[in-house]
Amino acid sequence: MTQATKTFASQADLEEKRVSFDKLSDHAYAYTAEGDPNTGIVIGDDAVMVIDTQATPVMAADVIRRIREVTDKPIKYVVLSHYHAVRVLGASAYQPEHIIASQDTRDLIVERGEQDKASEIGRFPRLFQNVESVPPGLTWPTLTFTGKMTLWLGKLEVQLLQLGRGHTKGDTVVWLPQEKILFSGDLVEFDATPYAGDAYFKDWPQTLDNLAALKPEKLVPGRGAALQTPDQVAAGLAGTRAFVSELYESVKAGASAGRELKAVYRETYDRLAVKYGQWVIFAHCMPFDVTRAYDEATQFPDPRIWTAERDIAMWQALEGA
Repeated sequence: MTQATKTFASQADLEEKRVSFDKLSDHAYAYTAEGDPNTGIVIGDDAVMVIDTQATPVMAADVIRRIREVTDKPIKYVVLSHYHAVRVLGASAYQPEHIIASQDTRDLIVERGEQDKASEIGRFPRLFQNVESVPPGLTWPTLTFTGKMTLWLGKLEVQLLQLGRGHTKGDTVVWLPQEKILFSGDLVEFDATPYAGDAYFKDWPQTLDNLAALKPEKLVPGRGAALQTPDQVAAGLAGTRAFVSELYESVKAGASAGRELKAVYRETYDRLAVKYGQWVIFAHCMPFDVTRAYDEATQFPDPRIWTAERDIAMWQALEGA
């Protein structure tokens, strides 16, 4: 692993990704872009729901354009699977009647939304195209829930579920029980590296088991292609579970042996690169993931707030010469 040559986070990632807009059923579509953040779309009898918004209103406009190719029903609901800026700052473009999130997600926006916004814009310049189009302030939910909320879009049942902590403490999935289609947010990734800088490593595998217990037949992950068969869904769940578990076990072993963070990072990076190094944003995520895992294995049960300044200091400490 060459140390002094890595550009911070995804600042060198400037190549546009090819967008796919896949129909999963008469009611469900997936907007995906080769490992960039996904957006889910649910089309009910009388309204449309958008799950995760893209990072800016200008980028959200492309989602809206594709929705309008298949329906003229009003976009009434935006659901935030969690609080990360890349998922929520495009919300204003949809002009929804309601923005829905778990209460835990709202609490995180209160606690760390401003810092997260500055941090993510610094990490992902390409994903924040026309960042000046983001309205001042943060994206705030107008409805919150704890555990479960059910909406009926006409005769279509849509369940919003908190099935456990993983990617964040507020993770929300959207479940269409009549069609066995699940929108997982970043609890599940496919051929893309899970970002775990705000994660709960000890909880995440069980949360994935809770997702699997729904027996989804199709699944839209947070990043990566839509999974359109039960076998593909199982592979997405298993791959995410393996990455999270193997990373945490490696970091926990190093911390228990008394090794300092940089040594544990290098060891864990090299170990996981053999199996996962080709996954999208692997080099970007690993410093954040290992830092959070080391924190959780030592003295910080809850994630510490990432700021733009902390991002850079961490990166220099782990990836510097």
